[in-house]
Amino acid sequence: MRKLITSSLILSFLTCSGAVLARDEQPFITAKEINLSMLLPPPPANDSMQTKKELAEILKLQVTRTPEMVARAKADEAENVWRFADVMGPKFKPEQLPVFTQFFERVVDTEGAVVDPYKNVWKRPRPPMYSDLVKPSVTVSHSGSYPSGHSTDATLMGIVLSNMVPEKRAEIMARAAEYGNNRVVGGIHFRSDIDAGRITGTVIAARLQTRDDFNAAFEAARIELRGVMGLGPVSH
Repeated sequence: MRKLITSSLILSFLTCSGAVLARDEQPFITAKEINLSMLLPPPPANDSMQTKKELAEILKLQVTRTPEMVARAKADEAENVWRFADVMGPKFKPEQLPVFTQFFERVVDTEGAVVDPYKNVWKRPRPPMYSDLVKPSVTVSHSGSYPSGHSTDATLMGIVLSNMVPEKRAEIMARAAEYGNNRVVGGIHFRSDIDAGRITGTVIAARLQTRDDFNAAFEAARIELRGVMGLGPVSH
C-alpha cells in the first residue's frame, strides 16, 4: 500500500509539474541577471599572439582530424541534452521523458538568453571569418565567436544532468568537455571561446540553483529521469 501511495504522489507531482512547464517555457534567466562583461575577460585581440596560436591549433586539427572526429563534430552541432545519450544508456529517449524534455528545453533557452547578447557586445570573428585558411567541417554560423554557445550549453547541461545522475558525473562531464571541444575540431571556434563557454555554463548553473522555479522543475525532471532509468533515490 505504501508503494502504491508513493507512486501515486510521484505521478501527481510529475503531471502538475509538466503542466507548469507547458505554460511557462521562457528561459529561467536572461542576460539581465548575469553580466558576462564583469565575469569574463575580453576575447584575445585579433592581432594578438594568443589568437595566432589558437588559429594554428585549428589549422593543425584541420589536417589531422579523422573522419570519425568530423562526424562527431557534425553530430554535436545539435544543442540538446540528447547528445549525452551515449553515456546515459538506451533508456535515455525523449519519448519516455516528456517532463525532462521540456525542462532541458528551458535550460538550453536560458543559455541563449544569457550568452547571445554578449556575442554582439564582443563581436569576435569566428575562425573562418578571421582567416580564409580555415575550412570548417561543420555549419558556419555568423554570430560572434565569444563565448561559445555550444560550450556554454554543454557545460550547463552537463552540470545539471550530472546533478540528476551523480553516479555518472565523471562520464557526463567528460562528454560535456568533448561536446565543447568539437567546436574547435569543426573549425568554428577558437580555444578561448570554448574556455569562456565553460566558465559561463558553470556560472549559469550556479545561478539557476538559487532559484525556486528552477529547483522545482529540476526535481520533477529528476524524478522522471531516475524512474525511467530504474535508479533509486539519490543519497545525500
